Amino acid sequence: MSSETSDTLDQAMVRSSGLDTLLRDLTDRAVQEVRGADACSITVRRAGRLLTLAGSDGMPSGLDLRQYENGSGPCVDAAETGEEQYAPDLAEESRWPSFTEYALSAGVRCVLAVPVAVEGESGAAINFYGVRAGALGTGRDAARAFAARSGDAIDVALRIERRRQSAADVRTALLSRSVIDQAIGILMARERIDARIALERLRRVSQDRNVKLRDLCGQLVARVSAPDSRRGK
Repeated sequence: MSSETSDTLDQAMVRSSGLDTLLRDLTDRAVQEVRGADACSITVRRAGRLLTLAGSDGMPSGLDLRQYENGSGPCVDAAETGEEQYAPDLAEESRWPSFTEYALSAGVRCVLAVPVAVEGESGAAINFYGVRAGALGTGRDAARAFAARSGDAIDVALRIERRRQSAADVRTALLSRSVIDQAIGILMARERIDARIALERLRRVSQDRNVKLRDLCGQLVARVSAPDSRRGK
């Protein structure tokens, strides 16, 4: 891959505001850089299932999804086995009959799926689709180089996303703890009981009503904080 392409990917990482933007940039760049590619997508296994993280402009809908649903197809095999999958002419392909039929109906004639090494994930691939038979044959080396470079970018993006998710989980936990503490305080003041007994009562009501403790406490706090409730005091 040219140094210009590497610079472009680095710049995309810097300017990207999130995982979706970065990966969309990568797939669009792949179509420009890999000869014969008319569309591109990125597959990663997360939480035990394969997902398409991004697709380039013009990516026919359903191409990857049909493979995931059937557990069969070039991007599935590339992600799960770590081996490159190439079908120069889907009209003569027999490995993935269901996917092949769908792809041909969508105007796709040629597929190349290149595995990508992604830290912390059990499988990933970057998938190239062409509308002419044999279109991707001369672009395979460029596709491999692009996939190798994309692995670094995907790693960075996924790490950022995981950190954001962790921060969101912490914020949610803190908010939950806050509303539960407020509800305990309300019961303590109303019933003149200590914090332990107040929490036990809230937990018992939560179980009886089959409502999450956080939601139950939120409802109590909201009722007490309502204007009508304050005026009635």
